[in-house]
Amino acid sequence: MTTPPSISVESPRAAGIARLLEHGSAFSRALYPAGAGCVQLDADELDRPGVSVYVARSEDGTALGMVALIEQGDLDGARAEIARMYVDEAARGLGIAGMLLHRAETDAAARGVRELVLQTGSQHLAAQALYAKHGYRRVPAFGRYAGVPASVCMAKSLVGFGAELLGDDRPLAVGE
Repeated sequence: MTTPPSISVESPRAAGIARLLEHGSAFSRALYPAGAGCVQLDADELDRPGVSVYVARSEDGTALGMVALIEQGDLDGARAEIARMYVDEAARGLGIAGMLLHRAETDAAARGVRELVLQTGSQHLAAQALYAKHGYRRVPAFGRYAGVPASVCMAKSLVGFGAELLGDDRPLAVGE
């Protein structure tokens, strides 16, 4: 692929998304034996207010990858969750996951979200490495993931996110 993919917010029912969701679920089922507590959101759970599904598409419109940003009702909207990150096997290694993550983070910061949280699986080592590379740190299990043995939860502060674009010495947060 010579042209970077386009990334846009789409319905979880748009063309190609069902394929990405199924392939992502199949990948997770292969890593975790039955009953291991793998948590997967389906299209119905993603097709509701407060959820934005970001889709990376090739020039010909093929869905290459996706990630969901789920606004949380707690903490006055200061927290949101990253979920259902998946990049098609044929498109891996092209930086698409990082592009999707950056777009979701940028939009979340613009909405006033101060922290992003996510859950991945203990066997999803590539996902854990991706998130760590992008500044996420491990945190205790939260919400529906508490008590799920295969869960690895991570978080990233968005306070000051994008401040490098300011080009001056303004403080990133009160008191800095």
